[in-house]
Amino acid sequence: MTSDQPYIVATDGACKGNPGPAGWAWVGEDGHWAAGSVPEGTNNIGELLGLLHAIEDHRDVAHLTVQADSKYAIDTYSKWMDGHRARGWKTSQKQPVKNQDILEQLIAARDARRAAGLPDVVLEHVRGHSGHRLNSWADERAVRASEHAAKGVASAWSSLGAQEKIDVSGDPPRSAQDRVRR
Repeated sequence: MTSDQPYIVATDGACKGNPGPAGWAWVGEDGHWAAGSVPEGTNNIGELLGLLHAIEDHRDVAHLTVQADSKYAIDTYSKWMDGHRARGWKTSQKQPVKNQDILEQLIAARDARRAAGLPDVVLEHVRGHSGHRLNSWADERAVRASEHAAKGVASAWSSLGAQEKIDVSGDPPRSAQDRVRR
């Protein structure tokens, strides 16, 4: 997908227990999506993987906006990961950084965009489970993926491959956490 047009994608992560079986997902404004399962993870791992795959899967989109309900994922990408690397993968409290492998991949994805002359990804925080349609779809996909993870299956699915796009003009099936859309 190569484009100079702005493109919006929402990301989310889910975990059955924390830690436990985890899932990640991104859903684009045009109905393209991807999701994956991690048999043993955390919600933060799901959130970071959703962001990572959204960036990697749209490496040729010049004006990419990623909407996430995770301040942790947004702050990690925009504020913390470079500092962690500069301190030898230690936090400011001198503790080992969690999820270093994912942070290294996020840095590589960001640096690849910069090397290609593309602008940085724009990150926007959205409230989860508040009727934000793309975030609700990303949540639905991430929860499904975490259910696969609960079966001990690590896998990934994408509409950029063999899966069908989804119709994001309507709401996804409601979860118990979603508010009724008005």
